[in-house]
Amino acid sequence: MRAVPVLDLDLDSVNEALRDASAQEIVRWALALQAKTIATTSMGRNAAVMLHLVSEVDKHVPTIWVDTGYNLRDTYIVAERLIRDLELNIHVYSPLMTSERRNAIMGGVPTVDEEERHQAFTHQVKLEPFARALEDFKPEIWLTGIRKEETEHRQSLDIVSMDSRGIIKVAPIFNWSEDDVEAYMEQHALPTCRHYFDPTKVHDGRECGLHTAA
Repeated sequence: MRAVPVLDLDLDSVNEALRDASAQEIVRWALALQAKTIATTSMGRNAAVMLHLVSEVDKHVPTIWVDTGYNLRDTYIVAERLIRDLELNIHVYSPLMTSERRNAIMGGVPTVDEEERHQAFTHQVKLEPFARALEDFKPEIWLTGIRKEETEHRQSLDIVSMDSRGIIKVAPIFNWSEDDVEAYMEQHALPTCRHYFDPTKVHDGRECGLHTAA
């Protein structure tokens, strides 16, 4: 994967210019760059916010969903509703091995304390499928729903940042609070996935690997 950015942007100036912009304005700014762009989703509890924001501007933006194979029934039901109602240009990437086979071989989902096993698990169910997506789409811009308050790592980023893989990461709701997210969900009557579990994060405040992988 390339490590040299395709677009030459002054990130400090860009972030200063976007500081008071609305989330939709940030999406429009990113798409106006006319670069290869993807959006990503986890289909998590409030994933509908970013899916709605991007689809309101351009329904043709490819949305990448890495389905680990460990999602709960509620997640799949809400995901199908969002794909249908928002007319998403969805592209689902799944692990090369089924969850049942992996469980049999690895003995189930490893805990975060089992560092080596958990790293191997995360690579199989999330990082490898996402690497395939990046190879297929070769994006220059990555629209993501990360927010500053979610993890310690994300507090070191900004609305627009450079991924270690040379992709410009644009986070339209970067400065939103949990209340902002809930208000947007309510305003647009968006369905929520109340039962969601990411086996690569296990608990809140941890990274799943997509935003920290080199």
